Amino acid sequence: MVVCGDDGLAHRLAAELRGVYGEQVTLVVPPSGRRVRQPVVGRARAASAALLDLVNAAVNRAGAAEPDGADSAGQEMEAGEPTEDVLAEAGVGRAAALALVYDDDETNIRAALTARRLNPRLRLVLRLYNRRLGQHIEELLDQAAALAAGEARTPALDASTTVLSDADTAAPALAATALVGTSKVVETDGLLLRAVERQPPRPGEVADPGLCTLALLSATSNDPAGTDGSEESGDQGPRLLPDAAEVARATGRGTVVLEQVSYSGPALSARGGVVPPFASLFSRRLRWSIAGLAACVVALAVALTLVTGDHPLHATYVTLLDLFAINEPALEGSTGEQVLQLLTGLMGLLLLPVLLAAVLEALGTLRTATTLRKPPRGLGGHVVLLGLGKIGTRVLTRLRELHIPVVCVESDPEARGMATARRLRVPVVLGDVTQEGVLEAAKIHRAHSLLALTSVDTTNLEAVLYARSVRADLRVVLRLYDDDFATAVYRTLRAAHPGALTRSRSVTHLSAPAFAGAMMGRQILGAIPVERRVLLFAAVRVAGHPQLEGRTVGEAFRAGAWRVLALDTVASGGRGGGGAGAGAGAVDVAGAGLVWDLPDTYVLRGSDRVVLAATRRGLAELLGRRGVRRGADA
Repeated sequence: MVVCGDDGLAHRLAAELRGVYGEQVTLVVPPSGRRVRQPVVGRARAASAALLDLVNAAVNRAGAAEPDGADSAGQEMEAGEPTEDVLAEAGVGRAAALALVYDDDETNIRAALTARRLNPRLRLVLRLYNRRLGQHIEELLDQAAALAAGEARTPALDASTTVLSDADTAAPALAATALVGTSKVVETDGLLLRAVERQPPRPGEVADPGLCTLALLSATSNDPAGTDGSEESGDQGPRLLPDAAEVARATGRGTVVLEQVSYSGPALSARGGVVPPFASLFSRRLRWSIAGLAACVVALAVALTLVTGDHPLHATYVTLLDLFAINEPALEGSTGEQVLQLLTGLMGLLLLPVLLAAVLEALGTLRTATTLRKPPRGLGGHVVLLGLGKIGTRVLTRLRELHIPVVCVESDPEARGMATARRLRVPVVLGDVTQEGVLEAAKIHRAHSLLALTSVDTTNLEAVLYARSVRADLRVVLRLYDDDFATAVYRTLRAAHPGALTRSRSVTHLSAPAFAGAMMGRQILGAIPVERRVLLFAAVRVAGHPQLEGRTVGEAFRAGAWRVLALDTVASGGRGGGGAGAGAGAVDVAGAGLVWDLPDTYVLRGSDRVVLAATRRGLAELLGRRGVRRGADA
């Protein structure tokens, strides 16, 4: 296998393939001279610099302790660009799979086209931020493979190209970490899986198990000073895919339960343009003024009807003429008519400034609809989001889908997510977060949590330290480049602030398992992070897997490894809700061919295609090493 990239995701993916799947990996990275650590933005405070030195020393000591043979399962090449010569030298022509995980979408697309020409049957995994472009590129590369092979598209070629986004994989986890009880959603190819994190039930309460329990949270997850569970946490860490007996014994632990498995319809298109709703064009005071004038006009029309005995429509017409000063004076009229005409003229004078104010306010609202909003006065309980890059933009979209108030902080007015913030009408503070007064402008002292998601580790660390100096109990989540560095920072901050909830997250750690699973030839639907571990969802053809084929759903379930969640009846030849062995408990979701809540007695056949949840090592054990060579079973 070949992995090409220019950041931590490439190294993490190569380690995942070697350590979990036991594959031979050739890693292509830029020359060491070009891998320069990003500069510190702003004036770093002494506290953050000192802490950064400590955790860097700890990480370096940990790295020095690794054995010399850690890279024995492959080789590493240095190349500035993934040109045709570089890819050929890396062995793409005879490789089973290639992952292109450069940070630049154009570089990945160009290299993918070259690699497809070198090896039409190569399994490609691309990292693209643009999801719509990714769908078109996936179809294009598969068609190119079919044409180069001189045959029609087959199931093997259908899975030969997979486009993933590390931002999409990590965003739900980062958003859920900043909040309590939020859903974790995996949605791809029309399939929607929704899980939710639930707190331990109180005495006398019974926890709702949902469709099934996907994980038990670590025993210390509800303690702000507790450890954030990882694979090395032992019995106190999170337990993925527990059986019923383990769930019953786990008192006092939170759970992650599956709430929904369904097919989702096409996404609703957003409202066109940036025109705000009509009511938002005018202030509340102006709307009341217009309503008062309208009521006065109606009252004057009614009074004129009573005085003159005219028809109400004619009286209203005369009143409007008087209001706009285009009626003749009522010299021959009665005293009542003259008084009403004078009052109507006075109302007309009052109407002019109101109309002028309405025009100015409407123009101002339309102008500011395309500009950045400022945090409103009295705002509280919101999430402060630092950084509107790739990850920050996805997290912002996710938070707004959950109707969570957000205030963004960004130093670059041309950042990728600024357009999204304008479209969602989210308040944005422009400024360097390391400077005094920027976080205060974002109302950090009244915020619910802080998400530090800039691309510079030191900036994230400094922002968290300063926010903690303003409010010691603030919930903070850091995005850090390296997983070991994230763990060291987390432990240090937890020791310094034992009374506050601190979470550190590495995007490469959250997204690498999904990329590795795709390289192994399975349709990885997505991943749901559980603290510092990852639970994968994959679509697998039962044929050729003795752990599944011929077994019942109950027998196929292996605690801590994998669990069958649903059956795709369309791909399974119509078996399912009404088929033999399905049982009365199976439910066909909206007639879309997806059957979930399968009974434990349902027998899995070779023609079945199932959706399962699996741990990283569980999926590796289920695949063996055959998934790369036989793509047709994905």
